[in-house]
Amino acid sequence: MRPWLRRSLWGALGLALLAGVAVAAGMRLAERKMQRQLALQVADVPLREDAASVERGRYLFASRGCVDCHGANGAGRTFIDDPNGMLVRGPNLTAGAHSAVQGYRSIDWVRIVRHGVKRDGRPALVMPSEDYNRLTDDDLAALVAHVRQLPPVDGEPGAVRLPPPVKLLYALGVVQDAYEKIDHRLPPQQPVAEGVTPAHGAYVANMCLGCHGPGLSGGRIPGGPPDWPAASNLTSGEGSVMPRYASAEQFRRMLSTGKRPDGTAVSPVMPFGSLQAMSATDADALYLYLKALPPRPAGGR
Repeated sequence: MRPWLRRSLWGALGLALLAGVAVAAGMRLAERKMQRQLALQVADVPLREDAASVERGRYLFASRGCVDCHGANGAGRTFIDDPNGMLVRGPNLTAGAHSAVQGYRSIDWVRIVRHGVKRDGRPALVMPSEDYNRLTDDDLAALVAHVRQLPPVDGEPGAVRLPPPVKLLYALGVVQDAYEKIDHRLPPQQPVAEGVTPAHGAYVANMCLGCHGPGLSGGRIPGGPPDWPAASNLTSGEGSVMPRYASAEQFRRMLSTGKRPDGTAVSPVMPFGSLQAMSATDADALYLYLKALPPRPAGGR
């Protein structure tokens, strides 16, 4: 064998070994990160059981994304089962078999919903707490009130299986869990008067942050399956989807049907199971808020 070819082969072998060592180290780092303990002091929100709170919580559960991960009955559902190895199954929130919230105290609900921290102190990997961090105390208490009175249903344990490339990105901080995305120093949001106003629309728009980013300008969803399309730019910047909707009525119809005004279908990655339950007031307020957003480049999240 010629000397230059031998050196090339040894060099390639060395690079492969180094890559293997780096991947193994990254996988171990990801596992340690998933198991890390998060010491977080939060203000408690007392539990409620009154009928008005339960009814408000039922609406929030139905319209703010909860049903898309946990199912309408709260017993959990598999919402990602990708051939490339990603599996995500929302846990059972009822008191049935494999309940994930058995024995939860009010403070435990605050940590998981607002901050993405499980009762045992570990981070919740896929729970989009960044969408719920700004819930008012009243709405948080109402949401929990509804969940706590759900009839027991036997479900499967919640599950998160990440393929190696996503695990490596998680270890490097490119893909983040909810805890990393949230400013935990912020005080609870104060109530906003419900109505067709940009202020109320901004409150509703918190449910869009997980996919469209804190700036709502869209882009690839970090950690999502490779076949997921980029989230749309909801600001008025270049590439915005908002000019498609000339009126609040057209926008509201899209949320309820999953179709644009021209009849084409929006990606089913959008949580239409929840969006179709949104009230006209919430939908129209969201439209006003998004139409007034300053421009941001598409994809900047």
